[in-house]
Amino acid sequence: MPNITCSKDVYSLVYPSWMAEIDYRESFRIMLLSKANKVLGIASMFTGGLSGVVVDIKLIFQTALKCNASSIILMHNHPSGSLCASDADLRITKKASEAGKLLELPVLDHVIFTSESFYSLADNGEM
Repeated sequence: MPNITCSKDVYSLVYPSWMAEIDYRESFRIMLLSKANKVLGIASMFTGGLSGVVVDIKLIFQTALKCNASSIILMHNHPSGSLCASDADLRITKKASEAGKLLELPVLDHVIFTSESFYSLADNGEM
């Protein structure tokens, strides 16, 4: 499995398989990583509508724990094409990061995909 060293690695690995859904509806996935940042898998977690998706933090960590992940990366798309993190995106990221600290299962990044590009909350100091 590939090794993740930066947000561009996440984008390069995930974007080709997610491309068909990017412009359709908002969905949320997590990347599960080993201690060495090797990809254990990508879990499709939640699917929403055109402008939002409901995210359950408990289910995210349930999946990560069952897969013996050492860390995770949150990922979702913006069908609108906006590369800005919304207030809801920032709240979910904060909530997940806090839960990850308690479980010693860190959230390394939250990457937003559009049909044209991506935005990393970690790269932009928003985590």
